[in-house]
Amino acid sequence: MALHGAVRGTVDVDIALTWNKKALRITEQVLSNLGLVSRLPVSAEDVFLFRDEYINNRNLIGWNFYNPDNLTEQVGVVINYDLKGKKLKRITTADSTINILNIKDLIKMKNASGRPQDIEDVKALEKLV
Repeated sequence: MALHGAVRGTVDVDIALTWNKKALRITEQVLSNLGLVSRLPVSAEDVFLFRDEYINNRNLIGWNFYNPDNLTEQVGVVINYDLKGKKLKRITTADSTINILNIKDLIKMKNASGRPQDIEDVKALEKLV
């Protein structure tokens, strides 16, 4: 949202992946190396194997990680969306280049979630298109 220019108060960063076990394992390892821990007692393997159960029966759309020493450091791994085939936009920062989901696909992703906050996010994003 913020990297597209839409203001929204939040403490976490959401990431979407190309949905496969390898991407989940790598993500879990990277987040762990950064000192983040899963809010749920699950592993990348669990999330991959039981994705449909988590989404359909537990209303879970994000696998969340946090830093126990600094609760402002949080990352949500979006599990109800597959980045495969989606268009990305490159953003250059002072330190690196970041790939973000293009605004039209971000709007589609947020509409698909149906959550009230995501619907509000769509309204803000549509003003930018």
